[in-house]
Amino acid sequence: MPRTSRRTSIFTESLIREMSRVAARHGAINLAQGFPDWDPPPALMQAGKDAMDAHRHQYAVTWGAPELRTALAAKMTRFMDVPVDTERELVITCGATEAMMVSMMTVCDPGDKVGLFSPFYENYSADAILTGATPVHVPLHPPDYRFDPDELRRAFAGGLKAFVLCNPSNPCGRVFTLDELQQIAALAEEFDVWILTDEVYEHIVFAPHRHTYFATLPGMAKRTLMCSSLSKTFSITGWRLGYVFAAPEVIAQARKVHDFLTVGAAAPLQHAVVTALNFPASYYAELAAEYATSRDILLSYLDRTGLSYTRPEGAYFVMLDISAFGYVSDIEFAHWMTREIGVAPVPGSSFFATGENRYVRLNFAKKPATLHAAGERLLKLRR
Repeated sequence: MPRTSRRTSIFTESLIREMSRVAARHGAINLAQGFPDWDPPPALMQAGKDAMDAHRHQYAVTWGAPELRTALAAKMTRFMDVPVDTERELVITCGATEAMMVSMMTVCDPGDKVGLFSPFYENYSADAILTGATPVHVPLHPPDYRFDPDELRRAFAGGLKAFVLCNPSNPCGRVFTLDELQQIAALAEEFDVWILTDEVYEHIVFAPHRHTYFATLPGMAKRTLMCSSLSKTFSITGWRLGYVFAAPEVIAQARKVHDFLTVGAAAPLQHAVVTALNFPASYYAELAAEYATSRDILLSYLDRTGLSYTRPEGAYFVMLDISAFGYVSDIEFAHWMTREIGVAPVPGSSFFATGENRYVRLNFAKKPATLHAAGERLLKLRR
């Protein structure tokens, strides 16, 4: 048999999805993969049923149903305080996963360099490799996960074509300050670099922190491809609805990439989610408040274990320091924790560029009852 492509040997299978399978095998509470254990809002579920009943079963417009793009543009304009062109600046994708792949393939050629903060969501490195680009990692230094401006400048000066910015950050929960974003913007301008943002957690931000949309910074609209999704905001991770927002000349190219990757996202779900995009502003405030409560429940149990962690500023993940247990392999620890403690984490090494084995990631996108049950099990880590 001929061999498979070299690129597929460079990266591994997702440890996040693997730990979900390990959790199921041991009957553990799954705090690994980041999805909520509750249903979407009733009005949204009803809209999904209505879309099915309305025979919305065939292809939508490749780059997104017109009513979805119109509703999305209105919602984005409201929160970003900049006008969004429904017809020329948006393409609807199969989740933010495809949005990032489309963005990277739109701006990068084989042999280009793509910068990433480390730790990073594991897909980014694989996306770069699949594009034929080389990932270049810039450390965010634990436990506060701040970057060193000199290290960041060296990466940009080294010939980056694009830089990926996840804000709020998965896995570490950082919400980058305006000053930090302005530093990145200045480097992007100086070295003529595209910025690919992942802003799926834009509405899950904890006071006093505030989310700033990178494309709204002076001069950044022309060089930013904003990737986001509706999954986290409306608790529909399985619906796979995402989008890319960029300047018209960029979206014209991104639409071609999207068309030949997936043709389009699920038509009935595109029509259904318009209902959610018309929710009042109070929905988003309540969403952030509910996640703040969930965060505090989980952290209250971690406090009682005596283990160190980094308090999340946004998103719904917490990085837990497991160095006290003395494991050489965080993967081995994660399997032990799933099997013996009954709570499944993600090994932190899946997010770091180098051999970092001191952390696991837990997610708190769960009902209070689930978090209390997981917390009682986590207390066994004190022993």
